[in-house]
Amino acid sequence: MAIQWFPGHMHLTRQAILARVKDGIDVVIELLDARAPGSSANPLIASLTQDRATLKVLNKQDLADPARTEAWLAHYNSQPGTRAIGLDASVTAPAQRLITACRELKPNRTGLDKPMRVLICGIPNVGKSTLINTLTGKRAAKTGDEPGITKTEQRIALAKDFYLFDTPGMLWPKILVEQCGFHLAATGAVGRNAIEEEVVAEVLIGRLRRDYPGALEARYKLQAADTAAMNDAEMLIAIGRKRGAVLSGGRINLQKAAEIVLHEFRAGLLGRITLELPEEHLALTAAAEQAEAALQAERLEKKRNRRGRSSRDAQPDGDTSGESEGDSDSEGSGGGEA
Repeated sequence: MAIQWFPGHMHLTRQAILARVKDGIDVVIELLDARAPGSSANPLIASLTQDRATLKVLNKQDLADPARTEAWLAHYNSQPGTRAIGLDASVTAPAQRLITACRELKPNRTGLDKPMRVLICGIPNVGKSTLINTLTGKRAAKTGDEPGITKTEQRIALAKDFYLFDTPGMLWPKILVEQCGFHLAATGAVGRNAIEEEVVAEVLIGRLRRDYPGALEARYKLQAADTAAMNDAEMLIAIGRKRGAVLSGGRINLQKAAEIVLHEFRAGLLGRITLELPEEHLALTAAAEQAEAALQAERLEKKRNRRGRSSRDAQPDGDTSGESEGDSDSEGSGGGEA
């Protein structure tokens, strides 16, 4: 199942980001979901802001695997012009942490004559509005548990010489790595109308069984001896049966079972989980980009071939380059027969 979700307001967000960068931005803060840092890093944002210093903020780190969070922080901190920090609701003085990290990236931007101008971006439902409300101490941004709540840009002063420009959450038009699409759907970054929750839940179950064995058995009181022979779809059925998602005739309500798994993962009830590691994500991305390049080359070749055939078909029957009018008349057919 290919997962794509790019509502109309995201086109406006792309334009707003590009305009803001052109107006002069010193640092770009990209808020990432610590449970899927690679999948939630928007390549479109990277292309729009490629020459700007970047602060990667792994948000919701309290829901993520601590060891894997450290691996992702090390990965991003090793990149030039980039810093990375982790945040969650329990972090005290998050505004000061952001200000300090941005000033380390751009130490010359300070004072009223050279204020720091920072753009904060991220995918939908990554917690950006909640963070901004925490930074300002008031309800400056709408929040909700559905992606796509914020739809307008706003400017927030975190200090007298530090301005934060907020933008709506934005995905990108084509998600090349299928696994990234599932990770985004599992964490709630994709609107419900763009996904089949049963399929997403089954993929999530498979990932948890691989990386966090026993987590599902412990949460749903399942016996490992029984689940060992189950595939991921059967595991979802077993969870639905345990949680009472049963229809008439003993059939399992798979939609309800999927909603239970996804809700409890997002709420952290299955444990502190991170769905990917840097090395795995980079390998999948490289393979997907190579496959996409090959596909585009194939399409271009087919397009050229079609144009060549159309050009040949458009020539009069029997017409050959370099043939004189007299030669044609000598054929006695005014162009000949095919």
